[in-house]
Amino acid sequence: MWYQDAVIYQIYPLGLCGAPLQNDGVPAHRLRRVLDWVGHIKDLGATCVLFNPLFESDAHGYDTRDFNKVDCRLGDADDLKAVCEALHAAGLKVMLDGVFNHVGRGFWAFRDVQRNRWDSPYKDWFHLNFDGNTNYNDGFWYEGWEGCNELVKLNLHNPAVREHIFDAVANWVRDYGIDGLRLDVAYSLDLDFLAALRGFTNQLKPDFVLLGETLHGDYNRWMNDHACHSVTNYECYKGLYSSFNTANMHEIAYSLNRQFGSEPWCLYTGKTLLNFADNHDVTRIASILQNKAHLKPLYGLLFGMPGTPAVYYGSEWGQQGEKKDGDPALRPAVEKPEQNDLTAWIAALAGARTASAALRAGSYRNILVQPQQLIFERRCCDDRVLVAVNAAAEPYHAHFNAEAGRAVDLITGDAHDFGGGSLLPPYSCAFWKTE
Repeated sequence: MWYQDAVIYQIYPLGLCGAPLQNDGVPAHRLRRVLDWVGHIKDLGATCVLFNPLFESDAHGYDTRDFNKVDCRLGDADDLKAVCEALHAAGLKVMLDGVFNHVGRGFWAFRDVQRNRWDSPYKDWFHLNFDGNTNYNDGFWYEGWEGCNELVKLNLHNPAVREHIFDAVANWVRDYGIDGLRLDVAYSLDLDFLAALRGFTNQLKPDFVLLGETLHGDYNRWMNDHACHSVTNYECYKGLYSSFNTANMHEIAYSLNRQFGSEPWCLYTGKTLLNFADNHDVTRIASILQNKAHLKPLYGLLFGMPGTPAVYYGSEWGQQGEKKDGDPALRPAVEKPEQNDLTAWIAALAGARTASAALRAGSYRNILVQPQQLIFERRCCDDRVLVAVNAAAEPYHAHFNAEAGRAVDLITGDAHDFGGGSLLPPYSCAFWKTE
């Protein structure tokens, strides 16, 4: 499947394109700004663009009003078609955000319930009780997502609801040629709904990918042949920045071995999780790292570890933003992409990963683990790569059994001789392809 080999570039379109925070009902063709980013995304080495919500919503996109209408703040169907066609013409896949657990209070079927109450043909689309009430004083109670009543939970057991959602997905494939979906709060979705969606999309388009948002627990619950192909790897998201901030590479090494090692108890060996340094919901990596010199080796680790790496727009040049400052800080408007040495470094990492079967699909084995150094092996058939990270401010002389005399660094192209050990420069990462 293409997803295993992918490098994901994530865009929150309402933010990047500078849309108002609340839906003002004023049409504007802001989405076409993304057309100016296609070359940058391609040059970065990404192979797929993941769009967060872009259909009509009350405010932030996760409060949907209409699954079949592009948010007027971004434009219309023709704008989205133009963007998807440009991305596909550049050889990039396209994934959209599927927000199917809940809708906004402005969702057309919920508005019908507000007007017609028990006479509404859509009252069973939600979890309602006409003997109760909520803080919105509609005169009836409904279940909101995790207590947030601005997000109205859908009744995914209702066949009519499923048909409406599946029809929307089919329309997105027909009209925009999308290649997959990120499933918002997949951990909240009914497992039988996930199974039905997987069966539907399997027939809809070959290699159509379902990526589930999960936070904790055993990811196999939502990632299997009857659910998602992949899920978000929040365990290693935390391990990435924490290992650098606390000078404790043992943390990320433990998580990676627990997830992908060769022991029978390892959880996700042979499976593909989505790895990320940040996204639209968390503090930017350039803000959370205590030492900005760790940005390059951290991204090296991200691209060297098992799974599919994702880069969030702006972070490739060190964009900052903290969650405590609210969504606008994490999802800023950006007119044009920027380039600097971090951007070039990430592009080199993406190129090295694309060129190596071991980095894309190889096994995982820890070779050397120290508080500020980590060396692990990725192997796929005859392709063997050692990923070496030094988070320290000083060079580190690593002694280990390389099982080879020479190697070539896939990032720099430099030859490497393992005789007498290996010198790791400060704040560095190397991908040594052994000979």
